[in-house]
Amino acid sequence: MSLLEVRGLTVELMTDAGVVRAVDGVDFALDRGETVTIIGESSSGKSTTAMGLLRLLPDDLAVLSGSAVLEGVDVVRDRGGAEALRGRSVALVPQDPMTALSPVHTIGAQLVQAVRIGRGVGRAAAREVAVGLLDRVRIPDPEKQLRRYPHHLSGGMLQRVLIAAALAAEPVLLVADEPTSALDVTVQASILDLLLELQETTGTAILMITHDIGVARLVSDRIHVMRHGRFVESGRAEDIVDHPADPYTRRLIESVPRLGAWDGSPAGHSVAGHSVAGHSVTEKESDR
Repeated sequence: MSLLEVRGLTVELMTDAGVVRAVDGVDFALDRGETVTIIGESSSGKSTTAMGLLRLLPDDLAVLSGSAVLEGVDVVRDRGGAEALRGRSVALVPQDPMTALSPVHTIGAQLVQAVRIGRGVGRAAAREVAVGLLDRVRIPDPEKQLRRYPHHLSGGMLQRVLIAAALAAEPVLLVADEPTSALDVTVQASILDLLLELQETTGTAILMITHDIGVARLVSDRIHVMRHGRFVESGRAEDIVDHPADPYTRRLIESVPRLGAWDGSPAGHSVAGHSVAGHSVTEKESDR
């Protein structure tokens, strides 16, 4: 049985113009240790799908239907159960680290709080875990970094902090919503490499949301291409990117900026061996 089973997920949003069906009956599954990516243009419904699964859409503005079962809990029908899973069994790596962290609290205060909530331990134990998490995401001198504020760290370092916070409760599923779009291409590579490395060591499943076909090709086992709230094409990552069947998917691939012949690298950089601006990125096992 899959870790996550989504069937007929529909999200209707209440707007000034009326009801908009942002997600229209999508089906997909996610297994342990697998990366599944939903890709599409802005406003295609991909982030709304993720936020719906996390129950982070406001009840007065969004209506969910269908089903999405994670660890025996249907997060569509059981809001309380979904909230109990969030931050424990499932965690979010958000898009913009500069807005996801509080500017008036230290990195340590925020990460320790995440550990205490996720693992139910005391402050001293949580601080020890926090140091270990920062070390795990390859942040140098983690004791020192705990005492710093978000504005002291670069965007790439802050994204590592958010990944550490997401891992605080040892979740079985990470939802990564455009986790590299706010970073320059050289930092993208290290963050993607880190996510894949952590996945290999923990067995955590990843639901990736991105508009970047290069990122999707590098990290995914399977890809779902979304347009106007529906999946227009689904399949293995290499099949979707190398042999797209739907005209919309082909247009997405053709729209990638090219420096020479595109080889599947994020941002369209033509470099050898699936890398980003010369930085090596670990490929999924199925691509090797």
